[in-house]
Amino acid sequence: MTLPTFTEHALPYCVFSRGADSPRVGAGLGTYIVDLHRTFGDPIFAGPSLNAFMSRGPRAWQRTRERLLGSVRGGQIGELVPIAEATLHLPFEVADFADFYSSLEHATNAARVLRPGDPQVHRNWREMPVGYHGRAGTVVVSGTPVQRPRGQLAPGHARPELAPTRRLDFEAEIGFVVGVGSALGQPVPAGAFTQHVFGVVLLIDWSARDIQAFESRPLGPFLGKSFATTISPWVIPLAALEQSRVPPPAQDPEPLSYLRESLPWGLDIDLALSINGQVISRPRFATMYWTGAQQLAHLTVNGAALRTGDLYGSGTVSSFRHDEMGSLLEMTTGGRDPITLPDGQTRSYLADGDTVTLSGSAPGPDGSRIEFGSASGQVTGPAG
Repeated sequence: MTLPTFTEHALPYCVFSRGADSPRVGAGLGTYIVDLHRTFGDPIFAGPSLNAFMSRGPRAWQRTRERLLGSVRGGQIGELVPIAEATLHLPFEVADFADFYSSLEHATNAARVLRPGDPQVHRNWREMPVGYHGRAGTVVVSGTPVQRPRGQLAPGHARPELAPTRRLDFEAEIGFVVGVGSALGQPVPAGAFTQHVFGVVLLIDWSARDIQAFESRPLGPFLGKSFATTISPWVIPLAALEQSRVPPPAQDPEPLSYLRESLPWGLDIDLALSINGQVISRPRFATMYWTGAQQLAHLTVNGAALRTGDLYGSGTVSSFRHDEMGSLLEMTTGGRDPITLPDGQTRSYLADGDTVTLSGSAPGPDGSRIEFGSASGQVTGPAG
């Protein structure tokens, strides 16, 4: 596996261990991890989670980043651990998980597959970021095997059977990590995005399409989505993405006032999707219709409280171009048109043993690239 190389402009956070050491907080630099506890002596970095640090808020985030950058440039790093020698853990305790549906291209492609007689995007989609709640306990760190889930399958008009999914899929996404919570009953405006969101991760939304198809009427995704969600071990701080910000696509009609941004938070992130090490697609996050700031505003407009460690997915990043689509559902027209991998194998949906990898990068200062590392999971057979 290719190791990420992080510049001083990135400095992503992680939780790592080496040998018999307990997990603790670090930051990526080159092909090493800066041990933040041994560098700064702050006990907040000695624990197995970023949550305590994230809850300190944006001023503390900025001070720590500036201090870390000064230590790097001044050669005052306490300890560097090679990434190749480290075990990377889930970087934060996930408090809650929601997933959005915010690519117009993906929504259109999916509608053509799922509703060929009425392939229109529903009216509400252009008025708000549409989403659903998942299960925080099924969020796993990159490298965790993904077991093929069981559920009720009902092909045609037959009675359902309880069986392993035959249509296991993935969706390429970005995940937003909440650092600072909010009070119950107090909506968070889009303009307060940077006061609450700490950073972003790569996210693979595993999807059992046949389970999802039968259970989703009328309430939407449930067991077909909530068996595994893979995130990268590296949390890229929002401060590293200033050079990556771009306006989102034009939104028509104009969003309601609570969804309007004073500063646009579209992000120019280039993604790459691979099956068994073979790149099959390169989705572009800059095309996403709804931004992370707008999603946060909609997530709390009803007064729902945020908590440190909340995670919300952007929704599938996709395109009308086949080589920029973000799921097999789209690439294979619902499994009817298999894709051919570079090694000659074909896939309609994932096979046991397949490894899916999502990687990404974004523009940084002075022509540099902010590397995101990768999120990866291998499909295993069903239990029993």
